[in-house]
Amino acid sequence: MPRTKALGLAAAATALTLGLAACGGGGGEGGGDQEPLQFGYIFPETGDLSHLGPPQISAAKYAHSEINKAGGVLGKELPGVLTGDEANDAAQAVEAADGLLDKDVDAVLGAAASGMTMAIIDKITKEKVVQCSGSNTAPDLTDYDDGGFYFRTAPSDLLQGPVLADTVAADGHQSVAIVHRADDYGDGLAEATKTGLEDAGIEVKATESYDPNSPNFGSVVDAVKDAKAEAVVMVSFEEGVQIITGLIEAGVKTDTMYATDGLSDETLAGKVDKDKPETLKGFSGTAPAVDNKKFQEDLTAYDDKLEVFQYAPQVYDCAISIALAAEAAESTDPAVFVKELPKVTKDGEECTGFEQCRDLIKDGKDVDYTGASGPIDFDENGDVAAASIGIYEFGDKGKLDWVDYVETKPES
Repeated sequence: MPRTKALGLAAAATALTLGLAACGGGGGEGGGDQEPLQFGYIFPETGDLSHLGPPQISAAKYAHSEINKAGGVLGKELPGVLTGDEANDAAQAVEAADGLLDKDVDAVLGAAASGMTMAIIDKITKEKVVQCSGSNTAPDLTDYDDGGFYFRTAPSDLLQGPVLADTVAADGHQSVAIVHRADDYGDGLAEATKTGLEDAGIEVKATESYDPNSPNFGSVVDAVKDAKAEAVVMVSFEEGVQIITGLIEAGVKTDTMYATDGLSDETLAGKVDKDKPETLKGFSGTAPAVDNKKFQEDLTAYDDKLEVFQYAPQVYDCAISIALAAEAAESTDPAVFVKELPKVTKDGEECTGFEQCRDLIKDGKDVDYTGASGPIDFDENGDVAAASIGIYEFGDKGKLDWVDYVETKPES
């Protein structure tokens, strides 16, 4: 159904007089007459990024439960989170977005993949609905024309790339071959990593892009072999498993292979060699990640079946920030509360958790929500002002271990 509700002239005049907004499913300013804040998500429930679905879905539902445990938003309990599957397929992501918009969603959490957000961002933001992703990292999203309705709690790849380059440099490699998906995510992160490597004095002998839907990746493996580089960087999703196995067969050692968040998968070693997960020993990489054991324990208590935690803190922070913005605006209309979203994350009294921050807002205080993923401090582009990048490595038994965390900020 259309999102703009048909009103007669008299009704429209009355609505304007009362200061009500019809867009986005929320009411106008003032807490008493508000419709409940409606969240929806678009995450990979299926497809080659499905390993990233469970932590993001659980984080969204955990935030939802914490908000309702504290009494809801503006005194009204949140209805159940509406769901959508992006499946790392643009057509399916668009279908999911249409489904949420038809149900008058106020805020969309997701998509997980930058490319999927590129497929749906116009649909969502042009309806004046807030979108917040905990895992989009493509640099192009920083200055995308979203009308001020798009935010992300994951850092741009312009921050991850230099950390990955420093990780390669710290291992003493003097030359690198880069292979990457030919999409927004792959192009942006490969370029940021290349720049970081060259700034560190490391020669980039080859930069090879590829179609992630290709039936085989022999040409990618051949390009790496021909480059004769000391190390290889892969900006890949699950198709990277085929590239890794091809490189191993070609004699490339796993401790000279590096990757990014698309392959920070606890089950990766079993996918490469289910009989010998130790084959992946030494394989390492970087991903936006935080050292927050308390949050992980709390999320595990909420969902004891959860085994992967990538991007869970960031998604949680999207949801809590949005709920606090609605509290500050005294409105569940996204066209109204979006203006408060950056404000509740900086330049106020520091607080953590929905209830603590909400109570300060009720007391007339400006708040600075510090989230599970760290300080948020949304800037004018909806980007975070600082980020934590984790460095991971696969050990003897194919277990993914986080070995370090690097705090980083955009260049001023």
